[in-house]
Amino acid sequence: MTAAQAMSFHTGDVPTPDIVILTHHLTREYQMGAEVVHALRGVDIQIKKNEFVAVMGPSGSGKSTLMNLIGCLDTPTNGEYWLNSQKVSDLSDDELARIRNKEIGFVFQTFNLLPRADALHNVELPLIYAGIGAKDRRDRAARSLQQVGLGDRMDHRPNELSGGQRQRVAIARALVNQPSILLADEPTGNLDSATGSEIMALFHELHDTGQTIVLVTHEHDIAAHARRQIHLLDGKLERDERTEATT
Repeated sequence: MTAAQAMSFHTGDVPTPDIVILTHHLTREYQMGAEVVHALRGVDIQIKKNEFVAVMGPSGSGKSTLMNLIGCLDTPTNGEYWLNSQKVSDLSDDELARIRNKEIGFVFQTFNLLPRADALHNVELPLIYAGIGAKDRRDRAARSLQQVGLGDRMDHRPNELSGGQRQRVAIARALVNQPSILLADEPTGNLDSATGSEIMALFHELHDTGQTIVLVTHEHDIAAHARRQIHLLDGKLERDERTEATT
């Protein structure tokens, strides 16, 4: 999808069902004292179901801001953001929180696991927030851990797991609500290269099962695993290109 194609979307249009993410002239400005910081300057992107996309750019390019907007952690100053055919760019904070828990699975560089809880309970957390009953919650969390190859580590706490296993727990937690998109922010940043390769292999497996993945990274070798790369520069879309994925 080129920038020109994304810009063909007009205000008032509703994205087709195969489009998971659509932004139209997405803009985010921050007031820093007397200065206005233009973090995003009218970004137009379109991501379809089962795409594996890397968002790249140097520090200050706007990739973290874009991730926060796509993840419903922030709202744009101007423009539109549609997630699964729902316009979310003008929702309230409470409505955004519900969308986040239902539609988006987050994977962070720092894992963000509860240190005193075992793997199963860490994976259950989004289901607790969603009000799912205890038995169903445990069953779904166990299936999610099995999906990432940790069926035999469910009762282990984070300090009893390797870095790669901790990240697998975090990925299982991100998947447990069967989200529309898996949003990964530098997911291998705290891992050695061999373990990072294992985690990227897992992302390939998830993509092969139909999962839509958006990966934010500044590392070219990690971005090379995606099938498409979106490059930002100075808050604008610099280029959007298809790539041959590294497996």
